[in-house]
Amino acid sequence: METRHFKNIIIGFGKAGRALAKSLSKNGEEALIIERDQAMYGGTCPNVGCAPSKTLIVAGQKNMNFSEAMTTKYKVREILHNAAYHGAADEALVYVMDGLARFINSKTVEVVNGENVTQVIGERIFINTGATPIIPEIEGIHEAKNVVTSEGAMELSELPKKLVIIGAGYIGLEFAGMFNKFGSEVTILEPHATFLPKEDEDISNEIYKDLVAAGVEIQLGVEIERITDSEVFAGGKVYPADKILIATGRRPNIKDLDLEKADVELSENGYIKVDDDLKTTAQNIWALGDVRGGGQFYYLSTDDFRIVNNQLFGDHSRKLSDRKLVPYSVFISPTLSRIGLDEKQAKEAGVNYRLFKMAAAPIVKAKVVQDTRGLLKALVDPNTDEILGATLYHEDSHEVINLVSLAMKMHTPYQVLRDQIFTHPTMGEGLNDLFQNEVK
Repeated sequence: METRHFKNIIIGFGKAGRALAKSLSKNGEEALIIERDQAMYGGTCPNVGCAPSKTLIVAGQKNMNFSEAMTTKYKVREILHNAAYHGAADEALVYVMDGLARFINSKTVEVVNGENVTQVIGERIFINTGATPIIPEIEGIHEAKNVVTSEGAMELSELPKKLVIIGAGYIGLEFAGMFNKFGSEVTILEPHATFLPKEDEDISNEIYKDLVAAGVEIQLGVEIERITDSEVFAGGKVYPADKILIATGRRPNIKDLDLEKADVELSENGYIKVDDDLKTTAQNIWALGDVRGGGQFYYLSTDDFRIVNNQLFGDHSRKLSDRKLVPYSVFISPTLSRIGLDEKQAKEAGVNYRLFKMAAAPIVKAKVVQDTRGLLKALVDPNTDEILGATLYHEDSHEVINLVSLAMKMHTPYQVLRDQIFTHPTMGEGLNDLFQNEVK
């Protein structure tokens, strides 16, 4: 068995890992990236996550047919995949090894690629293996031929006439909207009785109403009993399906790592436990990205890289606990975007707030793009006038939310956005109106 030595070993070719490898090389240190699947060079987002899914969503909104949309997706994915690979692998001191990695101890990793087995020993090891879809225990789910996850749904060669989605979380809703736009008959089956329980009720009601109006059937509080090749049995009814999409969340991709041999512990929710520096319970091992839990977003993996990179080559000032404001967007139609507190969270925490709220319809740009659906909400601290949080459900909210996020990070009083001169017509200028519409 061949044994090789590297100062830095990175398990997984995700966003944080490849950015770290590039930085290590530029700082004169060798870095080995181990990746089990060449198709995953670059990680989840460019290959099976946000980039291909959003490409398909946009294609549907542009009224492309399914075949054209899939062709566009493959082109975009190839560009991003190649850029991600070469962005790291072309660095002078970065090495890539294909194979399945598993720990022998806290400094030694065995890499298996077919019949070839290599031992690599590293001074530092970074785990960046991401997350994978959860497959719930439902009778017939493993035997049924037409069951897919979100990843498999983006590889379909034909548009399913009838699509049943199990799970009404954010991923399920994005795919429901996308396939509905392409022309599939979409039914969502959700075991929980409440639709989008994390959102304020007025927001979730608007989203529910718009999805149903678009033709998506939503069944809440139904127990999934059994799945066959072409049917889902749930809540005493039978739902015919050409494809069955499982959208019940994601779990850390750690199955084959043998973490216990490296003294790496897991948190209560099954993700790798890390401290404020993203170090695991083994002092020479870090975990970055989705594998350590928290929000599973591409931009948080990027920020994980910044934290670790700052430890290695900076002033060690960046910490995980500094990350207090994280915006997110759900690419349904129109887009849902959030930052900070909503009303439900503020009430549960006993936080006093002033509420600003308005419909999206009065915004001129909403009329221009002929999509006046939506609702805007913001919470403001009554003592400091700083924004506590915002929920934006309207066209282009994924862009506008970044203005609010920046204002919150800079501790800017809400009046600045209320009186800001925005270009016209834009959805951003809706913030002028929102912060004049206080609910008394």
